[in-house]
Amino acid sequence: MLGENFVYFFTVQGFFVGIIFGILKSFDAEGLLVYTFFITAFFYLFSHVIIAFYFRTITAKAYFFPKDTHEKELDFFVKEINKREKLIDSACKITDLAVKMNSQDVAGSKL
Repeated sequence: MLGENFVYFFTVQGFFVGIIFGILKSFDAEGLLVYTFFITAFFYLFSHVIIAFYFRTITAKAYFFPKDTHEKELDFFVKEINKREKLIDSACKITDLAVKMNSQDVAGSKL
């Protein structure tokens, strides 16, 4: 959908929401017009904000992405994670051995 068509569609939706809200909340014709105008204007401006962010994100994808730098950083992170996993595994083994030895000592002293 083109940005222009989206603005038109969203503005018309705001108009109908404004009419419905105006009918439900106002007690005179002036209130109906005011509610309809302000809600339609809000939808119109909000649609422009949405379109601006949409086009901004589309053009942002065309920028240069430093792939080599990111790959080096990710490789470094993988190496660090592997080192920490080995350290944690060895600590778990030591803890398991200590628990096993402690349970044997407690069982041997009760006999």
